[in-house]
Amino acid sequence: MRLCASLLLACTFLSAEVHNLSLRQAATRALAQNPDVLMARLDEQKAALQIRIARDPFIPKVYAGSGLAYSYGFPMSIEGSAPSVVQARAVSSVYNRSKTYALAQSKEQARGMGFVTQTRGEDAVLRTIELWLDAEHAARSAEAAAAQVEAARKLEVIARNRVEGGAELPIEVRKAVLETAKAAQRAQSFQADRELLEATLANVLGYEPGDRVRPVPGERALPEVPQNEAAARAEAWKQSKELRKLESDLMATELQTRSARATRLPTLDLVAQYGLFARFNNYDEYFNRFQRNNAQLGVSITVPLFLGAAAQAQATQAALQTARLRTEIQAARNRIALGVDEDFLLLRRAQTALEVSRLDLDVARESLSVLLKRHEMGEGSLADVEAARRLESEKWIAWLGAQHQIERARFALLHRTGALLAAIQ
Repeated sequence: MRLCASLLLACTFLSAEVHNLSLRQAATRALAQNPDVLMARLDEQKAALQIRIARDPFIPKVYAGSGLAYSYGFPMSIEGSAPSVVQARAVSSVYNRSKTYALAQSKEQARGMGFVTQTRGEDAVLRTIELWLDAEHAARSAEAAAAQVEAARKLEVIARNRVEGGAELPIEVRKAVLETAKAAQRAQSFQADRELLEATLANVLGYEPGDRVRPVPGERALPEVPQNEAAARAEAWKQSKELRKLESDLMATELQTRSARATRLPTLDLVAQYGLFARFNNYDEYFNRFQRNNAQLGVSITVPLFLGAAAQAQATQAALQTARLRTEIQAARNRIALGVDEDFLLLRRAQTALEVSRLDLDVARESLSVLLKRHEMGEGSLADVEAARRLESEKWIAWLGAQHQIERARFALLHRTGALLAAIQ
C-alpha cells in the first residue's frame, strides 16, 4: 500500500505542469477560464432562458388528443368537452398585463445578471494580477535572499579565519553561523511563498491540480490612474457594475409591483378548438341534428372580481423591496467613494515608501562602493565589505517590496474606477 501511494504521489508530481505566462496572458485567461466567471456565465444563461419561460403564455400552443368514449343514455362531457374521436385546442394570451410585466421583469433580471458576470470577470482579473505580482515579487526576493545566503557564508568563513588567527573571539563564529541560518531561513520562506502563490494562481486560472503558473517578467510601465479623488469618484460611480446591478434590481422590483397590481385587470385569451365526433354516442337520439366535424374560434375574457389579500401583499412586499434597494444604492455609492479615498491613501503611502526605500538603497550602494575602493587600496577589511554587500541586498529587497506595493495599489484603484480591463489590454 505504501508503494502504491508513493507511486501515485510521484505520478501526480510528474503530471504537473509549469505554465509560463505574462501578466496580460494571465489576465486574459482569467476572463476565459476562472471558475467564478464560468459559473456567472451559466447563471446569465439561465436568466436568459427565464425570458423564454415568461414569454410562453403569449406564444400560441396547440394540444391534440382524443376523448373517445361510449355513451349510454345522454352524451355527457369529458373534462368539459363532448366525447370525440379526435380533438384539438389552441390557446394564446392576447392581453394579460400581469404576465406582460412579469416578462419585462425577466428581461431586466437577465440584464442585471450581465452586470454580475462583468463584476466576476473584473474581480477575477484583479485577483489574478495581485497573485501574479505577488508571485513575481516572491521570485525576485528569493533570488536576492539567495545572494544574501552566499554573502553570509563568506562572512562565516572570514570569521572562522579570524578566530583561528586569534584576531576575534570564538563567539564571532557563532554569530556568523546564526546570520547564515537567518539568511537561509529567509530565502526558504520566500521560495515557499513563491511556490504557494504560483499554485494558487494556477487554481484561479482554472488549471489542473498540481500545476503552477510562473510569471514571465518583462518591462512594463506603471498603469495610469486618475489625477485626484474627485475624478476617481465620478468615474467609479459611472463604471460601477455593482451600482448598475442594484439599479437593474430596482427596475425589476418595480415591474414586480406593477405585475402584482395588474392581477386585478381583465385578461383576454384567444381560443380555438376542433372536435371529430363519433356516431355511437347517442347524439342523434337526444339532439335534432348531428354533425361529425365541429370547430370553434373565440376569445376567453376573465374579469377578476375578488382576489383575496395575496395580490395586495405581494405588491406591498415588492414596494418594501424597492425602498430597501434605494437604500442599498445610496450605501453602495458611499462605500465606493470611501473605497476610492482609501485606495488613494494607500497609493500615496506606497509612493512615499518607494521614495524612502530608493534613498536608503542609494546610501547603501554608495557605502558599499566606498568600502570596495578602500579595500582595493588596502584599507578596511573584507568582513566590512561583505557586511555592506549584505546590507545593500536587504535594501534592494525592501525597494522591490515598495515597488510591488505601488503596482498593487494602482491596479486596485483602476479596478475601483472600472478601468482595469482597459489598462491590462
